[in-house]
Amino acid sequence: MGQRRRAREFALQLLFQIDLAGTPAAEALERFWTSLEVDEAVRSFTERLVNAVLAEREAIDRRIVAAAEHWRIERMAVVDRNVLRLAVCELLWHEIPPAVVIDEAIEIAKRFGSEESGGFINGILDAIRARVDSEGRRAEA
Repeated sequence: MGQRRRAREFALQLLFQIDLAGTPAAEALERFWTSLEVDEAVRSFTERLVNAVLAEREAIDRRIVAAAEHWRIERMAVVDRNVLRLAVCELLWHEIPPAVVIDEAIEIAKRFGSEESGGFINGILDAIRARVDSEGRRAEA
């Protein structure tokens, strides 16, 4: 498994804990790293993702809700909504090709979510990517 995939999976686990348990981010990060020895690049990318998602969560959630017809964000499975948050964050504010972001999100959703998670994530992210592209905020790499 690549370092970025590992960082994304760690970020998902942290966001899950913050979302579900309401643990403050600083506390969740501190506790999380006490039991793991990871490369500094993995830790840095993980924390960058978590902090970016938390800083932009309202804007990210608006994008998700706009693309998820008939779904309120609070009704989505915790894993699915946090995979979506991570991916939308990367689509909007990171220099990673959209196809890579979407593929990574689908694979992580399949691993941590339900049988339906991959298709659900794919459909919402594809709609968001199309909107982002049409706004001219990000070009396909």
